[in-house]
Amino acid sequence: MKHGPAAIEVNEVGPRDGLQIEPVFVPTDEKVRFVDALSACGFARIEVTSFTSPRAIPALADAQEVMARITRVPGVVYTALIPNVRGLERALEVGIDELNLVMSASETHNRANLRMTREQSLAQLLAVIERGAQAGKPSNVSLSTAFGCPFEGEVDAAQVLRLVQAVARAGAAGVTLCDTTGMAYPTQVARLCERVRQAHPELGLTLHTHNTRGMALANAAAAWQTGVTRYDAAVGGLGGCPYAPGASGNVNTEELVHMFESMGVATGVSLDRVLQVVSALPAVVGRTPVSPLLAAGPRERRHAAPAWLAEHFAPG
Repeated sequence: MKHGPAAIEVNEVGPRDGLQIEPVFVPTDEKVRFVDALSACGFARIEVTSFTSPRAIPALADAQEVMARITRVPGVVYTALIPNVRGLERALEVGIDELNLVMSASETHNRANLRMTREQSLAQLLAVIERGAQAGKPSNVSLSTAFGCPFEGEVDAAQVLRLVQAVARAGAAGVTLCDTTGMAYPTQVARLCERVRQAHPELGLTLHTHNTRGMALANAAAAWQTGVTRYDAAVGGLGGCPYAPGASGNVNTEELVHMFESMGVATGVSLDRVLQVVSALPAVVGRTPVSPLLAAGPRERRHAAPAWLAEHFAPG
């Protein structure tokens, strides 16, 4: 078995990728408290919100107010989804540390999700990278459907690598390979991560997984074995994809942290604090997210032995 790095970074995406798909609007005060609670957990990055048009994503219409009001913790990078130059201008007004730009590796998914062809999205994305660099803000590009498309099926790895090369040449600081609809499997993840790392060792490489088919943790472990050190996750498994029937949310942050810490891989994240955030989620989103780890507890949790054992096995 290959051994990956001794430490990784966990990026919490629940406030944006999670809340944007919730059917009930989460009040601004609740969003701010949510992000502030996450800031105390030790994450490398927190994706706070999206500066997409409020008409397109009404759930995050309060993006500027949320970003302006959160309490920033030194060492945490606060990011947001930036769809275009106008969105970047709005984000710069309230102080953003890093830009997260999104497009799909699949043509059909890109048209369905962004209402543009891939080439149109890429041109817009490159313009945002350039404008962000002028403002002194690094960009990370998230490539959706990098491991499979619900419309087209398999996605050619060469197409993914082409897009990675284009954003790397434009000056992107990092790239995220997204298993948007939970179609990835471990050996596939390992192959693509290895190819991206070999072609662009200067890029920060992040893996973004969904647990739609129960392989999110296995895929994260496979990426780790190739040397990947950055992972997206959402507390309580928040999130999902409107273009993938039956899709579940992102990999649960608490489960990702628990897995890596159990393997002896440092995450810098307090699992106890994360579980406190997860336990408070019903009050935030109005429903109870599925979190097996919250129900069962970490593997170190111990339970009292049945009372009858002492009597049954008493000496004499």
